[in-house]
Amino acid sequence: MSGNGFDDQPFGEPNLDNPFADPAIQQATRMSTNVSLEDYNPFEEQAKPQLQINSTNTAAVVQPLSQNVPPPQPSSLGASAPSTSIQITSEELQRRQEELDRKAAELDRREQQLQGGNVPQLNNWPPLPDNFCLKPCFYQDFEVEIPPEFQKLVKHLYYIWMFYTMTMCANIIGCLILLFHEGNVANLFLAIFYTVLFTPASYVCWFRPAYKAFRNDSSFNFMVFFFVYFFQTIYTIVQAIGFKQLGYCGFITAIGEFEGSAAGIIVGLLLLIVAFCFAITAGANVLMIMKIHSIYRSTGASMDKAKAEFTTEFLRNQHVQEAASSAVSSAVNSQFNNSRY
Repeated sequence: MSGNGFDDQPFGEPNLDNPFADPAIQQATRMSTNVSLEDYNPFEEQAKPQLQINSTNTAAVVQPLSQNVPPPQPSSLGASAPSTSIQITSEELQRRQEELDRKAAELDRREQQLQGGNVPQLNNWPPLPDNFCLKPCFYQDFEVEIPPEFQKLVKHLYYIWMFYTMTMCANIIGCLILLFHEGNVANLFLAIFYTVLFTPASYVCWFRPAYKAFRNDSSFNFMVFFFVYFFQTIYTIVQAIGFKQLGYCGFITAIGEFEGSAAGIIVGLLLLIVAFCFAITAGANVLMIMKIHSIYRSTGASMDKAKAEFTTEFLRNQHVQEAASSAVSSAVNSQFNNSRY
């Protein structure tokens, strides 16, 4: 046996006489030339792999961001969900861009008109096809021509006109039912005549004045609207009452059908729907005329202002100017001819 306990007995007990013969102590002694015992970390070899794993994990998380993302798997419908959402978003953005461009063009056109420029204004109402025999007669755009604080009110007035038009069409259907039930042809012809006459007349006579009144802050158009709309409200109340043989499917005509057979009861119920539509229109007319009148009074408008506007617009009318100039020229020529003779 030699002095080193590990030479003769490699698997025996360590030599207690020489504690520095331990391999761990010898390794620490060799490392003391570069690293002190205070900086020595016996777990450094085990910690390094952990640090490498963490750095690898960090790189694995960040690395896919710099690489090309693989395309998503197609669904059962043949298209992936992310690509569909991107397509819908692009279409929505394109639609909004077109709407903004249209509004910008309208605002530019209106600004040029206010500055006195001669910019052609294309009519867009009623919305008819391009190849139709008739062309639009009016220009109507609430977002462009009506001030923002009155757009909602004017739109509600337009919806009332649309509801009244649909009620007139329903009145024709009710009179057609009466034709099959009683053989009364006069009511059907009267209903068709009223629809053809009063539907465009109501638009021109009271909705357009209200539209122009809020667009230009015109007292004269407000006066025209109040005058015509008042009689429109009374006329709608008469339609809701529905006197017989007048072409209206009102309450009197509808209730009169309940006195007959079971078929008459069904006819009466159908006519009651038309009568309630007339009643709803009359109630909406009353509320709307009160609301618009309160707005009109709050603006400080008066009858004198309406007269002044009427006089100004009347004198600015081209036909009136042409008629006045022709009358003056005729009077001058006649006076000159009389003076010669």
